[in-house]
Amino acid sequence: MNHHSQERPIISLGPWFDTPAGAYARDWEQARLNELTADIFGFNAMQIGLPDIPALQANRMPNKWLTDAVLPQNPAHHVVLTHDFTELPFASSSLDLVVLPHVLEFAIEPHQVLREVERVLIPEGQVIICGFNPASMWGVRQTAGRLTGAHFLPLNGEFISVPRLKDWLKLLNMEVNRGHFGCYAPPCATSKWLQRFAFMEKAGDRWWPYLGALYIVQAIKRVKGMRLVGPAWQPIA
Repeated sequence: MNHHSQERPIISLGPWFDTPAGAYARDWEQARLNELTADIFGFNAMQIGLPDIPALQANRMPNKWLTDAVLPQNPAHHVVLTHDFTELPFASSSLDLVVLPHVLEFAIEPHQVLREVERVLIPEGQVIICGFNPASMWGVRQTAGRLTGAHFLPLNGEFISVPRLKDWLKLLNMEVNRGHFGCYAPPCATSKWLQRFAFMEKAGDRWWPYLGALYIVQAIKRVKGMRLVGPAWQPIA
């Protein structure tokens, strides 16, 4: 299956992670993903898109897949399947974990992508979503750059705020479990200046926790009316 009509061009995203700001963002995102996925257990996990970040490398599930909308140019990216993100080629209730690194921002129909993710997750399955925060200094610079043509973040993304994302998840009975913001440094173009402002990471978590340039949201699929029960013991005669 290889349909690409439902994704915006994402050519600018991979190379962006090779820029100083991109590398700074990638390091933070990789560290948080490693922390979040290490303790999620089950059998089947899938990362959709952005093979530049191995989102499942710290996860210990026996079956882990990386899929994308296009075949990767880098042979080190072990993409097992290409597909339309709005039509996931997996059975309903078959996956324990799905990671969406910056997928919704580049999807023509992000709601449909989330609906498909909800479909393929088992009850109590989890989704982890990475995104650029429009309510940040980086987001403000990107907005200004669209007027001048000097873009700071990947060009083609339609960045989604965390409150908006939470509303979408709530409509699908996906309960937000954890969230992280990061990359509080000003939108500097050089590694030297980004590192000079690295002290703002701890300060940002404490003083302005919703203004980080990146966010990671973790949500759990809830099924109404479902409860876990133990074995039905037979009485001893």
